[in-house]
Amino acid sequence: MKKALRNPALQIGAGAVLGIVFGLVAGEWAGNLKFVGDIFIRLIQMSIVPLVMSSVVVATGSMSGSGAGRLAARTFAWMIGFSIVAAALAWGLSALFQPGAGMRFDGELDPALQESATSATGWQETLLGFVSTNVFDAMSTGSMVPIIVFSLLFGAALNAYIAKTGNRLVLEMADQVQQVVLTMIRFVMRLAPIGVFCLLAALAGDVGFAVVTTALSYLGTTLLGVVILLVVFVAVVAARTRLSPWRLPRKLAEQTAIAVTTTSSAVTFPTVLRNTVEKVGVSPRVANFTLSVGLTMGSYGAVLNYMIVVMFLAQAGDIELSIGQIALGMALAILLNMGTITVPGGFPVVAMFLATSLGLPFEAVGLLIAVDWFAGIFRTFLNVNGDTLVAMLVADAEGEIDRDVYEERATASAPEVDEAGMAEAFERADRAD
Repeated sequence: MKKALRNPALQIGAGAVLGIVFGLVAGEWAGNLKFVGDIFIRLIQMSIVPLVMSSVVVATGSMSGSGAGRLAARTFAWMIGFSIVAAALAWGLSALFQPGAGMRFDGELDPALQESATSATGWQETLLGFVSTNVFDAMSTGSMVPIIVFSLLFGAALNAYIAKTGNRLVLEMADQVQQVVLTMIRFVMRLAPIGVFCLLAALAGDVGFAVVTTALSYLGTTLLGVVILLVVFVAVVAARTRLSPWRLPRKLAEQTAIAVTTTSSAVTFPTVLRNTVEKVGVSPRVANFTLSVGLTMGSYGAVLNYMIVVMFLAQAGDIELSIGQIALGMALAILLNMGTITVPGGFPVVAMFLATSLGLPFEAVGLLIAVDWFAGIFRTFLNVNGDTLVAMLVADAEGEIDRDVYEERATASAPEVDEAGMAEAFERADRAD
């Protein structure tokens, strides 16, 4: 019982429920608590710039040439393709169902974000805005895209420098900065139950029962997107491999049960690897590579959810996003998934990163944090099963899927999982969940 009470998700959920109830009872007076929630949000917000910069520099600076070849190309092609589909589907569903429309914030945006929130006059100006003449100015105003561009170039230059000299001092320093900021975020997240309580109390006091209906609309849109995307996955797999899709539910049942109860791709990975080889018939070579890459690049549920968050916050602030901003939101959702932009710290940091990057209001972030445990179930379900389905597509193209195993006429043995060697990949996968 004591262990359950110490569970962060349970504490945040309790804070959310109590905050909504308090806000509905107290009415507009609950708005007096908003400043406490705003402090919590600002504590997260102030960590984003150093965290993103160090993460991008570490990710690009430590890249190696391993994984090249036809197998890698096919794996990346399917993962990127499905990620694009997930982002586009999230935009379409959000535009149709308007999950954030129940919230309306009439206050002005942070003045530092006004420039990034306005629509550019043309695509040339949009692209020009991606490059800052002064990265420190971009850091001070929270203009994330120029910061990312600078960090990518710095990381690429650092990668070349390390290859030439072997000196990894700057890379190690960036990694240490990342770890320190991540530790700071962990400190801040201890205040999450209080911060969420105050934010949702103020929201409930301001907009009333719409807090509950909007949260359900957000979760419903996410769940519908997961179901549609899974159907698309299965349809493509059935068409490409010519294997019966009716056998898949039984083959994926075990890993699905673990995924939705733990909301952890890392915990589920050994089961996924075993089932993909022993039940689906994918060769160990393809399964090892594709599933390992999928841990950090195959988070299709995360892409879907991130883009819904973008649309939710825009609708909550009654902001009409331009085509360029929508495209940028999709690109950021995909890049967050692909590992080019590694943002440790979990969903609260991701939500704040997206809001800051696109100049969206932060008021509803507390509501999204409050229900993120449920959204995490949906994300993990799709992340885990999507990896197996992509492995089937890659194995079929490579001629390395055993149809006798799939049809249960033969057996196969899966390799052992090197859990120590994959510790970093496991950690990154769980951040996407």
